[in-house]
Parts: sequence; C-alpha cells; structure tokens
Amino acid sequence: MPEHQQNLFGEGFNEPEPWELAAEEDRWGAEVALNVPVDQLFSYLVPDPLRDKLHPGQRVKVPFGRGSRTMTGFCVRVGPVGKVTRKLKEVAEVIDREPLIDQQMLDLTEWIGKRYLCGWGQVLESVIPAGVKKLAGTREVKLYQVAEGVDENDSRLTKKQAGVVTALLYADRPLRGDELADAANCGTSPIKTLEKKGILVTHNERQSKFEAEIGHVEKEQDLKLHFEQMKALKRILHSVRGGEHETILLHGVTGSGKTEVYIQAIREVVSYGRQAIVLVPEISLTPQTIRRFRSRFDSVAVLHSHLTDSERHYHWKRIAGGDVQVIVGARSAIFAPAPRLGLVIIDEEHETSFKQETTPRYHAREVARKRCQMLRVPLILGTATPTLESWRRVEEKQDVLLSMPNRVNGLPLPPVSIIDTRQDQDIRRGAAIGRQLVNGMKMALKDGGQVILFLNLRGFSTTIWCRACGESVKCSECDISLTWHRDRRKALCHSCGFETDPPEACPHCQHPGLKYVGIGTQKLEQEVNARFPGVPCVRMDSDSMRQHGSHDRALEAFRHGKTKILLGTQMIAKGLDFPNVTLVGVIDADTTLRQPDWRASERTFHLLAQVAGRTGRSERGGRVYIQTACPEEPPIVKAAHHDFLGFAEIELEHREEMGYPPYSCLSRIIFRGEIDEEVQAGAKEIATVLRETIKETGADIEIRGPAPAPIVKLKKFYRHHLQIVADDFETLRELWLVARDIFPTLSNVDYQIDVDAINLR
Repeated sequence: MPEHQQNLFGEGFNEPEPWELAAEEDRWGAEVALNVPVDQLFSYLVPDPLRDKLHPGQRVKVPFGRGSRTMTGFCVRVGPVGKVTRKLKEVAEVIDREPLIDQQMLDLTEWIGKRYLCGWGQVLESVIPAGVKKLAGTREVKLYQVAEGVDENDSRLTKKQAGVVTALLYADRPLRGDELADAANCGTSPIKTLEKKGILVTHNERQSKFEAEIGHVEKEQDLKLHFEQMKALKRILHSVRGGEHETILLHGVTGSGKTEVYIQAIREVVSYGRQAIVLVPEISLTPQTIRRFRSRFDSVAVLHSHLTDSERHYHWKRIAGGDVQVIVGARSAIFAPAPRLGLVIIDEEHETSFKQETTPRYHAREVARKRCQMLRVPLILGTATPTLESWRRVEEKQDVLLSMPNRVNGLPLPPVSIIDTRQDQDIRRGAAIGRQLVNGMKMALKDGGQVILFLNLRGFSTTIWCRACGESVKCSECDISLTWHRDRRKALCHSCGFETDPPEACPHCQHPGLKYVGIGTQKLEQEVNARFPGVPCVRMDSDSMRQHGSHDRALEAFRHGKTKILLGTQMIAKGLDFPNVTLVGVIDADTTLRQPDWRASERTFHLLAQVAGRTGRSERGGRVYIQTACPEEPPIVKAAHHDFLGFAEIELEHREEMGYPPYSCLSRIIFRGEIDEEVQAGAKEIATVLRETIKETGADIEIRGPAPAPIVKLKKFYRHHLQIVADDFETLRELWLVARDIFPTLSNVDYQIDVDAINLR
C-alpha cells in the first residue's frame, strides 16, 4: 500500500488490511486540510462515485460545521477507513482532475505548517498560485485518436476517411479537430462520421491558450573563472556529484563574480537532465539579471509578482512538465514544482524580503534548506554580507563556507569616506548633498564617469511638522507621519496608501503655518537638477517606476550613458553592475540605524556594504561618500572598511549578551483590534497564560512584553506585541502547543504568531 494511502482514522498502518475490512464494510476515506488557523486535519468518507477520482494533492469541497455550509480544502491522504467512533460526512465534490502538487510538496508544506505554527491548509492555499487553481489561460478541447486495432487499410474506410486515420496514426499525439482537418486536408464531415462509427475515439483535455513572448536573446559563452571562482565551483560540484545535502555559504565581496559561479554550477546540473531554482530578491529581478540567465540556458522561467494569472499558470505547467532548466524568481519560487530538482541557489541571502510577512510566515531560506534536505541536493547561499544566523551556522560547522574575498581581475574595493553631516554647513541649512559629496560628483562627471545617489526615503518632504506644538501630521488610519509628494500635491501614508490634501493648520493645535521637513527622493532630484543643470538625471523609486517597462528603460539609459546621475531607493542599492559608475553617494546612512529594531545595526551594515559595491567595477575605479550624523557607529565604520568579519564579531557579542538570535529562537505574537484598550487587555491575558504554562512545565523560556508595537496603529487597527525567547524552536513549539489550548477567547482581538520574526514594526 502506498504511503499516502494509509489506513485512516485511528487504525494501525498494517492492520486491518483493506480486504479484511471489505467483508464488514468497504469504506474509503480522505483527510482534508482546510484553510483555517488550526493544525488538525478533517476526516471525510469518499462516496463510491468519487473513489477513483480522488488523490492526494487535489482540492475538494466538503461540508463543514452546521447546516449546508461547504468549504474548499486539499485532500492530503486517502485510504481505507477503519473503525470510527463518530459519524463522518462525505466529500461533496472533487474540484481538480489531477493533483495540483505531488507527495514531496505535500510533505514540505506539512513541515512548513508545523515549523511556522499555522494550519497545513493555510500553507497549501498560499503556495499554489491562484492562476494554477483556476486554470487561467487554458481552454477545454476535444482530442481525437484512432481506436485500438484500426489502421488505414481498414475496409470500412473511404479514401478521405483513410487519410484522416493515416494523419492520426503518424501524429505523435492526439489532435484537435482543426489540427486533424489540416493534417488530413479535409473538412469536418469525415472526422464526425469516423467518430460516430467508433473508429475515432475522443477525450477532453485542458490546453493552454497562452504563449509567453520571450523575445530574442543573444547566447553567450561561459566566462573564464579566476582562481577563487574556480576553487568555489569545484567545491560546489563536489557537493552536486555527492548525492547528499549540504548548505554552502558562498561569501564573496561585491564584484567577486558569484553569479558566474552559480551559472557554471547550474550548467553541470542541467547536463544531468536536472533543474535548478535561483531565488533573488524581488527588486533584483531586473531585466539585466533575467538576460544573464537566458543568454546561457535554453529554457528559463521567471516567476515574479507582476505576472498575470495566465502567465504564472503557463510557467507552472512547463516547470512541472520538466520543460524548464532554470527557474529564477523571488521568494515564492521555492515552491516551483520542478520534478527533477538538482540545485537551489539563494542570491543575496541576507535580504529580509525572503521572509513572508503574512500567514504562512515562512522564511524562504529555511524552506529551501528543508526541501534540499528531503531531495538530498545542495543549497547555495550567496552574499557579500551574510546574515548573522548563516554566519553562526558556519562557525558551528553546520554549513560549509566558501570565500571569495577579492574582486574579478584583481580590482580593489572602492575607498569609502564618512562625512559627518553635523559639521557640514550646507546640510545644516537644509541641503541634501553636502559640500564634499558635491565636489566629488563634479570631479566624477568631469572625468566622464557616472554617479549613483542612494536615499531610502520616498516623496519630497518626509514630515509635515507643526512649529507650535511639535506634532507631525499623521495618517488617520495609521500611527505614521504623512509624506508630502509634491508631484501629486498630496500628503501620503506609505503604509496604507491613504492620501489627502495637506492641511492649512495643525490638526492637533489648529496653529497655522506648518513646516515641511525631511528629504525624500523627489526633493533630492530637485536639488540635483538645480546643482547640476543640463546633466541628465533619473529617479528610480516606486513612485517614478509605475509604468510597465519603466524600470528597464531607466537602467538601459544609464547603462548606455544617456543618463549620468541615477538616484533612488533600495531598488538601485544592489544587483546593478555598471562599470562606468565612479562615485556612489549615500545621502542619509542613519535611516535604518534609527529604527526601533534590534536588527537595525545589521540592516545598516548590509545596506551600506551593498550600495558601496555599485562602484569600482572597472579599471576606472571609484569612490563612496557616506553622509551620516553618527560617524562612529560600528556598522557604519565597518561598512566603510568593507570589514564584515569585524562587524560580525562586534554584533554577535552584543546578540549573545542580549539573548537575541542566532543565540536563541525568537518569535513574536502580534495582537490587533479596533479598540486599543481591548487589544492591551487581550495581550496581557495571553501573556499571563504563557507565563503560567512556563511555570508549570519548567521550560527555559522568556516572555518579553506585551508592549505597544513600534507602529501602534496600522490600517485602522491598534497593535501590541510580545516576544517569546527560547533556546531552540522545539522548546518554543512545545510551549505553544500546550498554551494555545487554554488561551482565552478574545472576541474583538486577532492575534498571530510570527516564528523567527524579522520585521518588528
């Protein structure tokens, strides 16, 4: 009996056998995972007409609760039913003709539910794209084939009918009516006659009516590797050939050629007839990245958030059919249904966007690790600035470290100058660009170089401030200051999208004369145009890059020198390779450092190191200017010296003292509701239950809080949170499983647990 056809509902796996049950009552059952926040399965009987149609991985409609209510869920197991102590309802309908996912993916999603403390059905609902579930971009077609035992010499056939049979026999697949008519050079009449006689048999099948337009891409040869690249590639290929799982941290400075190592490792995997998944941050899915892979491999699927349902379904089917060699995509591409997966690569593994912020709150790195373990294939984590969690695993010998500390062709890392903005008169008078950076830009432009300016704040003025009472104008739905967008003449909330005309007087004290303070990318663009008139400049942020293809057009103009100055937010901070960039300026290095988050130092270091890596990528060299009001902060100093090891040593010591990851497992429970007092009370009740459970079980776990969340109000809801800190996940999981059954019912308060929380806002 296959593993997925287990004896359900209480009986042992081997007893009684199905044929022993048949004498009493031959019953078949299914276990169904529903999209509800519980980690239990629901048992149903399978009526005889559905028995042959139902398999694990298909969706079903089942009755749920009282009355005639039905829900859609995923069948995860089917098998003979043993003795049951309650009356079971029946499966009402099988929705899918074929399973949407295979047993290996069912096992992976079950693990995700347990690891991130959510329902298995919630995971399944999330990981399968909507376009796949609704068969987007397909149509039902009727296919013809010749009945068994018939050939073109059959005496019953006319000349035209024989031509139809011959065309089908020589086709390598069943044909649609229009295809068959074309192949036989006839009309539909002989085809219909043959169908009536039973000489042709038919069946219905869904076929795609969508074809992706890839466009022509010039093929390129693999590049010659330098010593460090070759050494890293040999070690990776050793792992690929070994048939066992390893996680390999490829720590290479910016410009060291990590992507070429990935490509040549994938080349070998593809030569075995296997497939590779490459995960990159969404903002790194640039046309440049996509072209790089399509120029090397014949079949590349790209999965990202801007695909239509039809496009996503088209790529999903091609991947599942084994027709795709390389899958490149953002976080959710880790669930691509590759049947012969041989390698997974996560580029820029330090990026926080690999953590899902809605249920299921998985981390793609950990899901990739588990999938690779199950398949016994390598996982490559590539970055110039590893997360401290990944670095700690290397120190503990759990993962393998491969280092590439030098840039390709021996190019040096760019020198970095830290500019103390407290001493710059221009900045103190409200300018975005200090005197030293202005002079550096003039020199770079005069020498024919290009400039990148980084500022991770959108809009024109980041705050509308009252001189009288000192309050800022905030969103009515969120506890967040509105940002003035001068191009739209609106004040916007960057969290919920609320927009309004700017008030003429302070909403708090009614004092007129509000002041617009702070610098966003729009104001920076205005200043650049004023200081460098006639120099082509482009701004790249989510406001300016709204039109389809605008991102690609902006980067292509910069690549070909039509634009001399590129300024923007995170979307220009990483993954870009422009040899003519000779100067990078960071306008405000303290933006991430000021956040109320214990990961703020690590994020600041990562961002500055990545931005600095955008220059000095040719023999022309380059420089970096970092403007900051905190010039002595360790993440800024260490980033300026390209010193990851020094930063990691300082930050890990601090983390160990404070009991933060990677020296603990930290999870967060977020409470929200429309009435602040109810949210506070609910959080305190849950915290009390957790603390009492810890006392009873003797678990070594700390509960921190509850306290107001850093953003107290978000999208109309008031928010409080608490943190659970344990030595390891299993200890935390045991506490949760015991405590959740005795949590009080909170009628007007929702709460969710975020395991391995990354975003603490």
